[in-house]
Amino acid sequence: MKNVGFLIVLLLFFNACKKDNQLESEISKIDVDVNVERFDLAFADAKPADLPKLKAAYPFLFSERIPDSIWIERMNDTLQKELSSEVKKTFAKFDDVEDDIRSLFQHLKYYDKIFKVPRIITVTSDVDYRNKTIVTDTIVLISLDTYLGADHHFYEGIQRYLTLRMERSQIVSDLASDYSEHYILQNKSKTLLDDMIYYGKELYFKDKMIPFKSDAEKIGYTEAQLEWVIENESEVWRYFIERELLFSTDNSLAGRFIADAPFSKFYLELDSESPDRIGQYIGWQIVRSYMKNNEVSFMDMLKMNAEDIFNNSKYKPRK
Repeated sequence: MKNVGFLIVLLLFFNACKKDNQLESEISKIDVDVNVERFDLAFADAKPADLPKLKAAYPFLFSERIPDSIWIERMNDTLQKELSSEVKKTFAKFDDVEDDIRSLFQHLKYYDKIFKVPRIITVTSDVDYRNKTIVTDTIVLISLDTYLGADHHFYEGIQRYLTLRMERSQIVSDLASDYSEHYILQNKSKTLLDDMIYYGKELYFKDKMIPFKSDAEKIGYTEAQLEWVIENESEVWRYFIERELLFSTDNSLAGRFIADAPFSKFYLELDSESPDRIGQYIGWQIVRSYMKNNEVSFMDMLKMNAEDIFNNSKYKPRK
């Protein structure tokens, strides 16, 4: 009987894989026209006489309050030239990133039939790592100087937990995060669970939109950090439950378990071993469990109440 049960599980697994492969094959055939405009290169190579042409092509990148003399100064600035040189070197080839973006847009088009492909423009932003990507209905901006690699010398002085996500592999993950905000409907956060489920939805959105990325890349962990949360998921869950944190309205909990930080704060000796945002990871597993155990469409789930998702998730942490 045990062998029969194992064979049934194996058969279900292979059927699920087959369906996933068929879906991805269908999505890969969706026609989307992706053209990345390298404004960063155009500005780096421009002469003062080229400024009017650049302003005409990209008026939204030039504030009317800033005189031309400032832009010309920027063209000649030594630090800007060094920054542009590093970006050119790191992103001399952009095909892999463009392919990732194309696949993201194909998935968006599959799930949202009215999605329209925006203009995609690469820029530099003086390493504004708080705004690495900007997404609107018509334009996507990607600050390439915020994706030069975790150990790049331009990032000296920026905390390590932030630079770990300043890798080219994070570009499409950051874009998916930005797009998720357009689809996730959730009431104003009141509890830790509200925050956990919000980010759980965002990460599940990435499961659907960028399935070609690893779980570590989706959440922005190293493989070692992901391994830690998988191994300690049960203990983390027990900690949340025993201290009745899920429905707590204590504002400090978001800073401890949701926000970017050097590590999650349990106020235990193991804190320094843990990655940050562990509440996001647990929320992700709850949403995954909900989708596995309920007949509901992906897009409808994004609009659901956090408590309803949790109560019907049948979530059990890995042991």
